[in-house]
Amino acid sequence: MQSSYMQGQANNQSADSARESVLRTHWRRFRRSWQLYLLLLLPLLWLFVFQYWPMYGAQIAFRNFLPGDKISGADWVGLANFQRFFQSAMFVRLMSNTLYLSIYSLVVGFPIPIIFALSLNQLRNGYFKQSVQLVSYAPYFISTVVLVGMLLQFLNLRTGPINLALMALGQEPVHFMGTASMFPSVYVWSGVWQFTGFNTVIYLAALSTIDPALHEAAVVDGANRLQRIWHIDLRGILPTAVTLLILNMGQIVNIGFEKIYLMQNPLNTSVSEVISTYVYKVGLIGGMTNYSYASAIGLFNSLIGLAMLVAANQLAKRLTGSSLW
Repeated sequence: MQSSYMQGQANNQSADSARESVLRTHWRRFRRSWQLYLLLLLPLLWLFVFQYWPMYGAQIAFRNFLPGDKISGADWVGLANFQRFFQSAMFVRLMSNTLYLSIYSLVVGFPIPIIFALSLNQLRNGYFKQSVQLVSYAPYFISTVVLVGMLLQFLNLRTGPINLALMALGQEPVHFMGTASMFPSVYVWSGVWQFTGFNTVIYLAALSTIDPALHEAAVVDGANRLQRIWHIDLRGILPTAVTLLILNMGQIVNIGFEKIYLMQNPLNTSVSEVISTYVYKVGLIGGMTNYSYASAIGLFNSLIGLAMLVAANQLAKRLTGSSLW
């Protein structure tokens, strides 16, 4: 009995000494690199102030909140705001429009930068390669407001260059911005034009990490260019592609507000009204009594995005072995 007690005491002392040793190691590391930890404090403070602290206000989705009242003092209504949204006539239209535009953007916009990056990586003319990269990357710096203004000018029914060209060929002009069925394609393909260059840079950076010896060995073994692209390049950027796909899946219902709102007009609202624009119109334009209702819609949107992110991460881990966590 006494020997067991002595052994337990010795084990406790050993654990305490090991813990103290770890603490001393961490303290020495902190003293050597305290400047780096000080720099890390600034983004952590920003993250807490602008990302985590506002979560306190998310409770107004479960309350009957009015501006001027304290959040904690508003009447608690539970899930009434969510039920109101689910039972509204706009629910089906908003969800279908949001999912359609998001999935359309993902299906079209995700593979094109990969194909473009693989193609650029095969170019041997450095000047031509850099010129193509510059031209494709430049639209990324155009603001959303300017981009929509360009679309309205280029696609104008009477003075737009596209319709002028159609009329010169003997065709009837097309009201691109006033035809509801054409709105998704205009929105998606203009986004592809704007963001393909930026996304291509990410994949080109991943391609630059592939060992050239792999290509040399493949050439010796008789592999042609397409086989090397498929078995070496594509496999090399697969982790990066999976990571970006997971992040895009998490944003599948958080489709951009600004561009859609600027492109909206009474003729295309049936297909352009999405959750983000509806929240803005209900919460800020619709009156002060709808703050809680708009917050409930926004919170529901965020929860769907979180669920999609987790599901995409688990699916990617099972299929490819790569994931965010």
